[in-house]
Amino acid sequence: MTILKYIESDGNKTQVAEFVLTGLTDRPGLQVPLFLVFLVIYLTTMVGNLGLIFLIRKDPHLHTPMYLLLGSLAFADACSSSSVTPKMLMHFLSKDHMISLVECITQFYIFASSANTECFLLVVMAYDRYVAICNPLLYPVVMSNIFCIQLLSVSYIIGFLHPMMHVSLLFRLTFCKSNVIHYFYCEILQLFRISCTDPRVNMLLIFIFSVFIQSFTFMTIIISYSYVLFSILKKKSEKGRSKAFSTCSAHLLSVSLFYGTLFFMYVCPGSELAENQDKMYSIFYTIIIPLLNPFIYSLRNKEVIGALSRIINT
Repeated sequence: MTILKYIESDGNKTQVAEFVLTGLTDRPGLQVPLFLVFLVIYLTTMVGNLGLIFLIRKDPHLHTPMYLLLGSLAFADACSSSSVTPKMLMHFLSKDHMISLVECITQFYIFASSANTECFLLVVMAYDRYVAICNPLLYPVVMSNIFCIQLLSVSYIIGFLHPMMHVSLLFRLTFCKSNVIHYFYCEILQLFRISCTDPRVNMLLIFIFSVFIQSFTFMTIIISYSYVLFSILKKKSEKGRSKAFSTCSAHLLSVSLFYGTLFFMYVCPGSELAENQDKMYSIFYTIIIPLLNPFIYSLRNKEVIGALSRIINT
């Protein structure tokens, strides 16, 4: 039986101080196998992303705007995965699935900031490839290290400021009935479902900003890569065409996975089946995509493989 812990709020009102995360499943026989699976995934994610950051920092050949952006994406992926996975792993092996209100909001903020930042980083990476392939002679001037750092700074500032608005609006809600969140992390829409206060203002702002940010960033990426594709097709050199396709296909695969799961997540109807599907989509963009990204960008990248070989041989 769940014990509700309350804190005083506004006179005679009380609100829940802790929540219960039900997790992925309540079947006891699946807890240990799922723990092992997600532990391996998390460790691989950390090794892949932090290893890529270390490699880019260590090898002078990778001190270029493209790899500076790639390192920043790896950092955002590491933060995204770390905001969700460790708590989920603890819950697999523990009967205590409680999470405090402060922890819950912090978890949402870190994940939302990382996801928002990733949206804008993917735009900057698309612009970087556009300049490199469509205007290669101007690339060193346009994409200087200073300008690249400025673009990165803007991406992180917007990425971390935008969720602050939604976090501040969360404090206008009260949770005085159920404290059970039928999810594996503190997803904001799940918090709206158990709120005693009308969350329509919160939901409206989430909808407006999500549509604007996702539509703007996605369309910018598509337009950039459309120009890149036309430019590649005009290239006479087979080697240059192959290298450009290889780089851009990795970027497009990452974009497709990230935006595809977000779009599927938010167009599903609110049925019980859809809730289970939402969990699968959430697993994909919170845990699986951060796992895949460093390998998507590295496995077919000769410069990254060359840098790894040089470090191993030294």
